[in-house]
Amino acid sequence: MVDKTISEYTQVVKACKNIFEKKTLDYGTAWRILRVPSITDQIFIKAQRIRSIQDKGHQKIEEDITSEFVGIINYCVIAIIQLDLSEKDPTEIAYEVLEPKYDQAVNETLELLENKNHDYGEAWRDMRVSSITDIILMKLYRVKQIEDNAGKTIISEGVKANYQDMINYAVFCLIKLNFAIDEMDK
Repeated sequence: MVDKTISEYTQVVKACKNIFEKKTLDYGTAWRILRVPSITDQIFIKAQRIRSIQDKGHQKIEEDITSEFVGIINYCVIAIIQLDLSEKDPTEIAYEVLEPKYDQAVNETLELLENKNHDYGEAWRDMRVSSITDIILMKLYRVKQIEDNAGKTIISEGVKANYQDMINYAVFCLIKLNFAIDEMDK
């Protein structure tokens, strides 16, 4: 089962990275202007929209929830990259420079997934997408609290670990929604 998860994970991330690349080519790295808490709020907007659609059972904007989960993944990667950059780094960064940073963030997150999957026995496969959405929102509230505390924690993991968890949970949702399979057919 673990090999299946790694394969599915890799497919989802490949599709997300493809979207990240295209958006970078369209918009550049305008996101560099955002402070990390603003990126957190952008992720929050996406997670809240997913929950709202799940609760209401319908939507008025055509983009379905899979695009929001992709956005959560890519904005979490952006947040992780942003944490490693300083204000002295350029606002505009070429995709060729960003790509290895994207890959590093995803590879570290995949390693975390493998360790947690080992311990938890792929419990996520038996979870509802709506429950995973709630967990993502809880993680966002945690990150917001840590940010409001100037990044200081007493016993808890920091914001990067929470971004990594949100990436993994969003990937789980996309796997459950067959996103990567659909995207690879396009």
